[in-house]
Order: sequence, then C-alpha cells, then structure tokens
Amino acid sequence: GTPQKYDPTFKGPIYDRGCTDIVCCVLLVVAIVGYVVVGIVAWTHGDPRKVIYPTDSRGQFCGQQGTPNDSGLRRRRHAQRRRVLLSHQICVSNCPDRYLTYLSAYGSRAPSELEYYRQFCVPEFTNLQKAPIEVLKDKECPAMIIPSTPLARRCFPAIRAKKGVIMVGNETTYDDGHGRRRNVTDLLEGAKKANVVLETRQLAMKIFEDYTVSWYWIIIGLVIAMVASLIFIVLLRFLAGIMVWVMIVMVILVLGYGIFHCYMEYAKLKGEAGSDVSLKDLGFQTDLRVYLHLRQTWLAFMIILCVVEVVIVLLLIFLRKRILIAIALIKEASRAIGHIMMSLLFPLCTFFLLCLCIAYWASTAVFLSTSNEAVYKVFNETACQFSGQTCDPETFSTSNVTKLCPDAQCLFAFYGGETAYHKYLIVLQFFNIFMFFWLANFVIALGQVTLAGAFASYYWAFKKPDDMPAFPLFSAFSRALRYHTGSLAFGSLILAIVQVIRVVLEYLDHRLKAADNKLAKFLLSCLKCCFWCLEKFIKFLNRNAYIMIAVYGTNFCTSARNAFFLLMRNIIRVAVLDKVTDFLFFLGKLLIVGSVGILAFFFFTQRIKLVQDTAPSLNYYWVPILTVIVGSYLIAHGFFSVYGMCVDTLFLCFLEDLERNDGSAEKPYFMSPDLKKLLKKTNKGQPDA
Repeated sequence: GTPQKYDPTFKGPIYDRGCTDIVCCVLLVVAIVGYVVVGIVAWTHGDPRKVIYPTDSRGQFCGQQGTPNDSGLRRRRHAQRRRVLLSHQICVSNCPDRYLTYLSAYGSRAPSELEYYRQFCVPEFTNLQKAPIEVLKDKECPAMIIPSTPLARRCFPAIRAKKGVIMVGNETTYDDGHGRRRNVTDLLEGAKKANVVLETRQLAMKIFEDYTVSWYWIIIGLVIAMVASLIFIVLLRFLAGIMVWVMIVMVILVLGYGIFHCYMEYAKLKGEAGSDVSLKDLGFQTDLRVYLHLRQTWLAFMIILCVVEVVIVLLLIFLRKRILIAIALIKEASRAIGHIMMSLLFPLCTFFLLCLCIAYWASTAVFLSTSNEAVYKVFNETACQFSGQTCDPETFSTSNVTKLCPDAQCLFAFYGGETAYHKYLIVLQFFNIFMFFWLANFVIALGQVTLAGAFASYYWAFKKPDDMPAFPLFSAFSRALRYHTGSLAFGSLILAIVQVIRVVLEYLDHRLKAADNKLAKFLLSCLKCCFWCLEKFIKFLNRNAYIMIAVYGTNFCTSARNAFFLLMRNIIRVAVLDKVTDFLFFLGKLLIVGSVGILAFFFFTQRIKLVQDTAPSLNYYWVPILTVIVGSYLIAHGFFSVYGMCVDTLFLCFLEDLERNDGSAEKPYFMSPDLKKLLKKTNKGQPDA
C-alpha cells in the first residue's frame, strides 16, 4: 500500500464525517426486528415446563397446578416408570418404597396393601374388586412395583452395590408379577444411565454445598483480585517501567515457587502406599483430591511449570531490547488512561450488553425447543400393523385400531409437530444462534471503536491534555453509533458467519465420532483448523479496522485495507513490539491470577495458621479455588483489555505518525518524548509536548 501523506488539517479523529455502510446498518435493523419476531413467536408457543417437569403417558404435566394431574395437591410429584420397558408413565405423589405385585396386593388380607398399590395405577382405576387378570389385561395397574428413588422428579430403581453384589431394596431377586423370580441385574441396563445421572447429581449437590458455605470467601477473593488489578493499573500510571520489571521478576518467582512446591509434594509422597499408581490406571474420579495423593500428578505439574518458566525466561532474553520500547508504549497508554479514567469502567457497559444478548438467546432457545406439540403413537405388545403410527387419544377408543389390535393403546410418545412452524424450528434455532453471534460481536465492536476513538483523540492532541475534547469517551461513543453502526455491523457479520460455520463443523464432528470414515474425519479436522485460523485473523483485522474507523471515519472495507497495509509496511514492529506488549500484559494477568490463586489455595486448605479456624469445611476445596482463579482472570482481563485497546490504538497512531510526519517545524511528531528518545526522533524548532 501507499504510505499516508502529510495533511496539515489532520488533528486526530475527524469530526466532519458521514454515515458508512448504510446497507449493512439497514440489514442489521431488519435482522433485529426479525429476531424480536422469532422471540415473540417462540414465547407464544413454547413452554419451558416441558424441560423441567415430567409428563405421564398422556403428555400431561405431573404436579403442576391447573393440570389434570394436580388434584389440588401441592406436593412434588414424580413420573413413575411402570415397567422395565419404560412404555408407561403415571404421576404419583411418592416413589414406591417396597417390592409388591398386584396379585399379592389383591390377595392380601390387609386392605391397606391394595390401597397403597392403587396410587400407582391409572387415575381412572377405582374398582378394587375387579379381577386381577382383567386389571392387568386392561393395563390399569402395573404387574409389580419395586423400591425406587426420586431423580429429577422421576422414579428410578433404587440400585446399589453391596460387597460387589447388585441389590435393589436389599433384595437380589424380585417377582415380575407373573409368578416368575428374576434377578435385579435385569433392571440394571434400564437404569444404567440413570445411575450415571444420579452420581453426577450427587457431585453437583456436593459442589453446591461447597458454594453455600464458601460464597462469602469467594466474593472476598474476587474483591481482592479487583483491588489488586486496580492498584496494578494505578501503579502502571506512575511507575510503568518499574512495575513491568517487578511484574516480570514476580512472575518468574511465582512460577519458581510453584515448581518448588510441586517437588516438595512429590518427594513427600515417596514410599507412601498407593502413591505410585499411574493416572491411566486410576482413571476418572469425581473426588479430585484422590489425584493429589499420586506422585505422578505432582510430577506432571512440576514439568508443566518448568516448561512455562523456561519459555518465559528465553522470551525475555531475546526480547530484552524491545521490552524498553514496549515499556514506553505502556507509559503512554498509562498517561492516556490517566486522562480518560472513565475508560476503566466502560467494559462494564459492554459486559451488561453482552449479558442481555446471552439472556435473550438462551431464553429464545429454550422456548423454541419447547414449542412442540404432544405426539401420540400406537403402542401394543402383540403384532399390529398400526404399531408406531400417530393417533388421537380422544377418538382412539372408537377407531378401527382397537378392533384390529385389541391390546393397542394410544400413548404419549414425544413432543413434535407437523405444521410449517414445527418443520422450520431447526431453521429458527439456527437463526437464533446466528443472531446471537452477530449481536455479541457488534457489542464488542462498539466497545472497541469507542475506546479507540477516545485514545486516538489523546494521541493526536499536540498539547496533551489541553487539545483533547471535553468528553472524549462520550464523543467517541456517539460518533460510533451515529455514523458507523453499518460498519460495525459489517465487521461483526463477517465474524459471525465464520463462527457459525465453526459451530456447524463442531456439530458434524460430534455426529461423526461413532463413524469409521477416517477420510471424512481428516477433512473435518482440516476445516476446523482452517476456520479457527480464519476467525483469529478476522478478529485481528477487525480490531485494527475499528481503530481506523474511529480515527478517519471511513467505511469498513477501506479501513480494513488501510490498517492491513499499514501493519504490513511495519511488519517487524507489529510482530515484535506489539506482541511484546501483549506478552507483558499476559504476565500481568498471570501475576494477579497466580497470586490470588495461591492465596486462595492456602486459605481453603487451612494452611494459614492465623485464619485456620475461619476457613470453611469443604467437600472439594478445588471448587472455591477454581472459582476464584477463573473470576480473578476475568476481572484482570477486563482491566487489561482497556490497556490492550489503548496500546493497539496508540501503536497504530504511532505508525501513522511516523509516516505522516518527519519532525520538522511543518510536520512535527505527535508521539511522546519518551518514544522520540527511544527512536532517536526529534521535533526540530519546536519544544516537545
């Protein structure tokens, strides 16, 4: 590309600008209107209760007021699976707690047995004197019931293992209701997945318990991370050079201590029983504390930390000269943020808008997925030509099906539909995902172009801060919305298309996992890699294009081209200087997260004697520790993202400054004195600003 020429009228972000990419702006508005319509239609037809609450074999909700199965009871009800084949479901107040067959209940001398059994029959069953053979033939009651436990408002066999023996309700066999004794292992296959869910539920409950007793300390840890990030940012404002070197040394020391701690734990476990078991032999365990008793775990941690330590030290050795220029750029960014302090709070606005996008997408997805209608199918135990066909429960008793297949029943099968709306539900879900990506990327782009406009107004002010506008952040935000909504929509649209393609590829990869087509898997892996790289490149290009839009007010394509050519003309500076600052910011986030994480580790494992009795007793101490670490990273990333955008903006303006000006009286440099000193540049005939 052609370098920018000197323009005596250019004094920073151009105020006399026009609307750009109007077509994309109109397209975004139309898409948002369509998205609202889709949401209204989904909320009209959808019913989230279908996801939460179980139904009986007639498709009616269990235990919901205003439904046929409510009966005025407010107790939570469960869907009882009546047979091992899971073909019938009824709503009950409580799960069965004993083994019992209908024949034994009917023949029992105690009337309470049959009365207890009646609650597991269809609601219409009232004739307790009816012959058992007729009751079972009409499928009014199950042939037998077994001890069950509630799980997600459903009843599943209470299967447990005692000394390697599978048992249900302290029994190893049961009467199937037809006079035959069967082994409880016959129930195992039908409830296998339920047991996995039950174990997951138990794990989730323990994690929830940990959160209930540690949430107060988690919030304190996150507050500490926020205060540490804020102090770090303020110190960068005044002591950028010292803070960067302190940060580098601290990161090396923190990693060094991590290596030392892992070695001490590794050495302490030597000779202990069971400590030499390999991770492969142990397999997956829900109690992650088990892994901390293995020497191999600490050896793996130590190797990982050693590799990270060596990589960081080597990078520092090779980039030591460029770090000086990066420090000057960070100092300039600190000054810019010091004059525009509101920029540190602006990510909260972006975060709020992103939360709105996520909430709208999630609620629309749930309502769309639950907007199907109840579909009824013909079920029978003998051969029948109508088996599996759709039926209407209201007219089923008078249809020809009951005449040709006397044992056939019209039961609820699943939620679906045959209307045009139901046929295109998958299209609406796809549109929902696409609009989520588009709007989320638009919100992020709006935040980037706003910060870029504010920081660019600082750089191109010859006398800082006197030549800066009164409210640079508000001015940049209003310019972005008034003139460049279309350009932001254009850039976010391109990124959204690539992200949707990646989602489709992940879906296809998930579907092909069970297939043996190695060629298809290879091609799919190549496509996933290519689109991942493409997404990263588009994000990089968009970010720099938004800076050009904020400064010059040009359309997206022009801005992207100018930014790309400007970076290509200074590829060495981009590859080294800009990435060095990114690396330094990463070290800053690593320092904050590592420090808060180590503090949380010592606190929750009760290794700090001063507050040893204050730390809560936990099932898994890694739950609050990981929460604090992830939360600290997000908080630190929020603060440093402002710094990152500031550095990127100043860096692009710095490259423009070098091309536009030569330091003469007519073309003075706008860069700071520190940058001019490092680059051996001067403004001839004028004092440095």
